[in-house]
Amino acid sequence: MAWNEPGGNNQDPWGGKRGNDGPPDLDEALKKFQEKINGLFGGSSGGGAGGSGAPGLSGASIVFLLVALVVVYAAFGVYQVNEQERAVVLRLGVYSETKQPGLRWNPPLIDSVTVVNVTKVRLHSSKGQMLTEDLNIVDVNLSVQYKIADASEFVLKVRNPERSLAEATDSALRHVVGSTEMHEVLTEGRARIAIEVQQRLQEYLDDYQTGIQINTINVEGTSPPREVQAAFDDVNKAREDEERLKNEAEAYANGIIPEARGKAQRVIEEANAYKAQVVAQAEGEAQRFEKLLTEYKKAPKVTRERLYLDAVQQVMANSSKIMVDVEGGNNMMYLPLDKIVSQSKVSRSAEEISPTVIREISNRVADQLRRESINTRRREIR
Repeated sequence: MAWNEPGGNNQDPWGGKRGNDGPPDLDEALKKFQEKINGLFGGSSGGGAGGSGAPGLSGASIVFLLVALVVVYAAFGVYQVNEQERAVVLRLGVYSETKQPGLRWNPPLIDSVTVVNVTKVRLHSSKGQMLTEDLNIVDVNLSVQYKIADASEFVLKVRNPERSLAEATDSALRHVVGSTEMHEVLTEGRARIAIEVQQRLQEYLDDYQTGIQINTINVEGTSPPREVQAAFDDVNKAREDEERLKNEAEAYANGIIPEARGKAQRVIEEANAYKAQVVAQAEGEAQRFEKLLTEYKKAPKVTRERLYLDAVQQVMANSSKIMVDVEGGNNMMYLPLDKIVSQSKVSRSAEEISPTVIREISNRVADQLRRESINTRRREIR
């Protein structure tokens, strides 16, 4: 029942009695409130201004209490922002500023502070089956290394930035793999796929204003599904055999071509040498003939005899027998020149026999034949 309803004994909430029509006594109400405060701090609640109880709360005590409350309030607003951190400040729920590293203070219950590490490199992994451009299914395992570039966007723009990163990664990866053939995804195309995924993912995150900066994307593994692993291994083996045979063919070509070029160069050099030899020999023969002509003009008889002996030497050097025509004789005799040369103990070859030696041998043979012819005639006369 309300205190002012009929039957309520006209008692006000401050404990005093009010008249029928008068307002409540404010002085009495304040007095009662002070007595309660004094009771909380150990003072007596029954004494009045002239009572015998403990004195009430003084003005200095109230000031001290207020100062203590202010100090405690201020202490709760002090915080430290490290070098690798940034503090996002919301004042009454509205973005105010981003605090840099250092000792900071914000009023509690008015400002809300969120500290974010902006230098820590974080890791997100993604794995799944995807369809390639040539309608094959591959398993792709990918890892994303990222950090927070804008703390305010990371805290305020997106409800869950890391979940947005995971969904954007999956979208970018499926887009790139879907435009690439299976062979390239499983072999040498991983580096290109990582670069394209990083570019596309960063565009997505910038559009979403997540405040995330992608550092590196690594395609850790690509493989076909288990159901077709054996067939894929056969294909890889065939490709390896193809590559091996191609390398062997290139090695063979690299060995044959330089060898053929070397042989061709050698033939060219030999031809040039032969050409130079023939030209030099011809020039030498021409010079020799000119000199011989000069000598012939000076002494024709001696020169003719010398030329005759040189010709005989060249002819006899290639023959093992010699024909001798004796003056006054009727028969032609064939003598083995090699035996005659061996009997005369000549140790040089046919090319090394001088005209003087040939002339001496010829004279000996002629003398022997003359003596035999004279002896034969004498026998006939007797």
